Amino acid sequence: MNYFPLLLNIEYKTAVVVGGGHVARQKVEALLPAKANIIVVSPEVTEELKVYIEQNLITWRQKVFEPADLDDAALVFAVTDKTEVNDAVEGATQHWQLLSRADALGRVDFINPAVVRRGEFLLTVSTSGNSPKLTRQVKAELAAAYGEYYGPYVEFLGHARKEILAAFSGEEKRERLAELLDPQLLQWAQQSEMEKCKEWLKKRLGE
Repeated sequence: MNYFPLLLNIEYKTAVVVGGGHVARQKVEALLPAKANIIVVSPEVTEELKVYIEQNLITWRQKVFEPADLDDAALVFAVTDKTEVNDAVEGATQHWQLLSRADALGRVDFINPAVVRRGEFLLTVSTSGNSPKLTRQVKAELAAAYGEYYGPYVEFLGHARKEILAAFSGEEKRERLAELLDPQLLQWAQQSEMEKCKEWLKKRLGE
């Protein structure tokens, strides 16, 4: 299957995870940074999920699945180890709701790529389900190559871009935007010297 890669804004949208095991925990942890309204439907959940519940980060419906559990859901995850339950979730999912089945036995509207998250800088990798081990390997390589400093670095680039767009036009604007990829800026970010990046920008803005 040829999947369409997409970054989706699900802030405050409802995501329902049917299941309370290891895979459910993985889905919840992938959803948390996106600030979704997460609902877990399962009679039992893992100890890790209980921590998120106690912190009011997710809502737990301690019950067996019913079709009404999918009301208002934008994303639906069927991640139980019981085919009949996953079938029931698929049967209750409306055509406008996106469904992911962990067992891949029925309708699969989307799959989750592995994500390396550095603030607003995201790196994703997927083998379309063909080799989870290779996906994990490449994710580890990306995480090692792109350190945590890429978070503040990309945040600075976004701020600097807005300042340049507001201050310049034409060829001068294009030149200033090109200068944002000066390797010195990345080096300062790596060295946790973001103040030097800010001073660099002030000079480019003529301040």
